[in-house]
Parts: sequence; structure tokens; C-alpha cells
Amino acid sequence: MTNKTSKPPLTLLLGAPRGFCAGVDRAIEIVERALEKFGAPVYVRHEIVHNDHVVGRLRDLGAVFIDELDEAPEDRPVIFSAHGVPKSVPAEAARRNLTYIDATCPLVSKVHVETERHFANGLEIVLIGHEGHPEVIGTMGQLPAGAVRLVETEQDAKNFTPKNPDCLAYVTQTTLSVEDTANIINILVQRFPNITTPHKEDICYATTNRQEAVRTIAKRSDALFVVGSVTSSNSKRLVEVGERSGCQYSQLIDDADDIDWQKLKKLNCKTIGLTAGASAPEPLVQGVVDAMAEHYEVKVQELETARENMIFKIPNLLAR
Repeated sequence: MTNKTSKPPLTLLLGAPRGFCAGVDRAIEIVERALEKFGAPVYVRHEIVHNDHVVGRLRDLGAVFIDELDEAPEDRPVIFSAHGVPKSVPAEAARRNLTYIDATCPLVSKVHVETERHFANGLEIVLIGHEGHPEVIGTMGQLPAGAVRLVETEQDAKNFTPKNPDCLAYVTQTTLSVEDTANIINILVQRFPNITTPHKEDICYATTNRQEAVRTIAKRSDALFVVGSVTSSNSKRLVEVGERSGCQYSQLIDDADDIDWQKLKKLNCKTIGLTAGASAPEPLVQGVVDAMAEHYEVKVQELETARENMIFKIPNLLAR
């Protein structure tokens, strides 16, 4: 066993802000309070947030995660995930007289409202986002089929042909790369100068803040670890931001067990960056810090690039 004095020195840079955002906090609390109020089981349509550890803990408490609403029984409450759902989902829940609770992040709901407003004003809507992501499915599902056109890449933006270039608006998924999205928007604005833009940027504050924190630590790091699940869009974007900021060994990990220690030792790292996606619990980050301390003589530095104090209200049905 390696003794303490033989461990190589390591500076561990912790990005801040990191981990849970206000929308994730709210969604998890909604499930926990529903279990308190109604008892187990409580049904949740899709993963409440994209993190395996969070979903596993809530499952242990009595949450049952389902793919579609028809899997929910008539006599138990059902919760919609933080990513939002098409309008057809609450409509079906109401038709079946289900008790349902919408845990959609308010910043995603903002995009839904924006999309509906553009449609009411007679505009064709471009949604910048990733095909198949639950948030994109939910946003496109606010309107009739064909009303929202999806653009994923810069090439898509170059190829996009609107019905009327003077009757156009765009919205975006909330968890995208700030840099990639800006490039796509620039192309659309250059091609369609009259395109209607959001009153306030759709990419959420938490996504923006975590990406900026990663830029700061990645530039100083020999390796970067992002704690988050592979299903998490915002976590995957953090890895990409790390690579673009000059840290080529940027890895997404569920927890400390995913670290390849032999490969890491070969890199002879002096400084390692560590952060977490917006749906990753802080104890997982601390688990990585503890694991690092078993292999290195660790000096921890937290680099804070922004302060967050956002809190979102819990639905009245679950108010204590």
C-alpha cells in the first residue's frame, strides 16, 4: 500500500458553480414531497433529471419511473420530469383524471411560453437543440406538428429554408453549448436579419455559469473530470468545453469508480480540474476528492466564477 509520504503532489481545482441547479433541486424536492404526501409508489414519467444516482435514490424511496403515461395506474399520482413534456401528456392525464404534478423547470417553461407566443403571432419557429432530447420533444410538442423546425448544427442553419424569411423566430434548448449555439444564431441572424430573438437568452443561467467555470479551470489543468451521467446534455457539454479550452484529457464520469488511475498516473498530472453537471449531487464530487486523496497528496482550490441564488417555487399541491 502506498504510504502518505510517497504520494505525488496534486492541485485539485474545483469549479464553482457546479452541481445541482435550481430546476434540478426543485424537481427532486417535488418527488420527495409527493412521496411524503401520497406515500409510495409515486410514478414519474421519464427520469426526473438525467442522473443515475439521483434516479436510483428516488427509486429506493418509492418512485417508479415509467416511459409513457399509460404505464401509470389510475389511483396513484404521476410526476412529469424537469425536461418538460408535450401538451398531449397533461391533456391525457386530465382525461384519465390522474393526479399529476408538473416538475418542468421554469426556465424550460419560459421557452414553451415563448414558442407559443411566436406561433400566435404567425411566426415560423426554429428550435436550436438536439434531436430526441426530452426537452426538445417537449418544446416541439407545445405546438401542432410542423410548426417548429429543429436546427442542430451550423450546417443545418446554413441549409435551413423558411416558408417566409420575414416571419421567423428562434428559441433554444436550455442546456446547449454556449459557443456552438452562438455560432448557429450568428448564421441565422446573418441569413435572416428580421428573425425574432428571445427577450432573454434561452440557455439557462446554470448551463452558462458551469461552462464558464470549466473554461477557467480547464486552462490550468492537465486533466479534467466532469461528474455526470451520459444521458445528461449539460454534463456532456462541459466535457466539450474543457477540451476546447485546452484540456485534452477531459472525461465524463458517473463517480470516482470510473476514473482510470493507471492512465491518470501516466499523464503525470500536477493539476486536475473537477466539476459536476447541473444534475449531479455534490456527494459524488466529494467522493472524487476523497479518491484523489488516496492516490495523491492533494491541495484543493475552489475557483468561483459566479454566485447563484436562484430558487424556484414548489407547486401548491405539495406545499407544506
